[in-house]
Amino acid sequence: MIRNLSFTAMLPAAATLVDVRGGAALSAEGIRRRVGDKAAELTRHGMRPGARAVVAEPNPVDYLVAIFACWEVGLVAVAVNPGLRPEECENVLQATGASIWLGPQRSASGAPEQGEPRPLRLDDPALILMTSGTTGRPKGIVHSVRSLLARAALNSAEIGPHTLRESLCVLPVFFGHGLIGNVLTPLLAGGRVHLWPSPALGELAGLAGYLTANRISFMSSVPSFWKLALRVSARPVPVLERVHVGSAPLSIEHWRAIAEWCGTRQVFNMFGMTETANWIAGGSLDEAEARDGYVGRLWGGNVAIAADAAGRGEVLVQSPSMMLGYWQRPDLDEAAFVDGWFRTGDIGELDQAGNLILVGRSKSEINRGGIKIQAEEIDMLLERHEAIAEACAFGIPDAIAGEAVAAAIVLADGASFDPEALKAWCRARVRDEAVPSRLFAVAAIPRNDRGKIVRADVRAMVERQ
Repeated sequence: MIRNLSFTAMLPAAATLVDVRGGAALSAEGIRRRVGDKAAELTRHGMRPGARAVVAEPNPVDYLVAIFACWEVGLVAVAVNPGLRPEECENVLQATGASIWLGPQRSASGAPEQGEPRPLRLDDPALILMTSGTTGRPKGIVHSVRSLLARAALNSAEIGPHTLRESLCVLPVFFGHGLIGNVLTPLLAGGRVHLWPSPALGELAGLAGYLTANRISFMSSVPSFWKLALRVSARPVPVLERVHVGSAPLSIEHWRAIAEWCGTRQVFNMFGMTETANWIAGGSLDEAEARDGYVGRLWGGNVAIAADAAGRGEVLVQSPSMMLGYWQRPDLDEAAFVDGWFRTGDIGELDQAGNLILVGRSKSEINRGGIKIQAEEIDMLLERHEAIAEACAFGIPDAIAGEAVAAAIVLADGASFDPEALKAWCRARVRDEAVPSRLFAVAAIPRNDRGKIVRADVRAMVERQ
């Protein structure tokens, strides 16, 4: 019977962390030494197993070492953005009851209870990922050792350890896509993980060169990353064997552009969420057959649709990597599950082969006179137009229909803004009620620290114009 688990003891000998900006590399043995030193430091604080430790180290290697050290001594790591402001830090501490802050913002908080350190057990809480969690009442998603290992194993089985041998992480490591998909998965598969979180625009000009020089075989990011990268970086020598794109809707046109730049058709549109510890499904460009929102079959687990008469409805899933729940929020737990199925909040449908196609999010639905329109559907439509680099649709009040469709757009380089021409173009491609009533040209569409569009923020921005 497995009782205690040491994450670093599971690392294959070839597992390596590379700090792209700093140039340093840590072998599996080097990781174990650094984690051992940090674990000894945590032990000196006398914290009991099960206590929470906030991790907010600015350097990605230090961040990962701190998380692994927490697990070695039985602490629950609370992963947060290192850039939090003081008030946000206080919100996280109050919400999680954390006894220590690992990062430059602050030190230990309160008097921790004494306890004998030990590695986490399989079903112990291991990680709290803060998804909304820095202003107002934070929401923390709790994962166990079991759910994290299950997700990494299922990911590795689908991708293959050979493809994961040289992986580039361009995402922050404080949320699931970056931490679990881009780091834990390849690291446990014995890969070399190149850490280059959130490269600046100037740095992205060197992306192709880095991919080529280091023969990067795998990477995963968000659509907004690729919109920038394709503009500022030359194409690399084809070395990428597989590319994942997730955490936001991906249009077929953008999908094809990424594949052309990367030099591989093995570009996958991914479906996942923090509650399921990152990806749970993905479909390749060839499998999609020009269908927006195609994410294929589930990688372990089951999927169902709470369908309407048209076969569309909320996507429900069961997964071996499901969270333990929301931290001390039984109200959210109750609302999130129905008869053992997790309610994803995504709207989708299944094709005849049982493959999943995502249409949008229930929270971003626009209700135009009783007709439901998915904002993501309008995003992807507009981004097919050659004059539009990026789009974000949202609902605006309408005296007759209740809501009407509006959209903020970022124009492509050299394009002019002709809203009536754009509306006419839309009318030729979608039903009348889905055609935007108003279009706003903006310099950029705001995103949160996970690279996701917050539609309410976009709507507020254009209302101020």
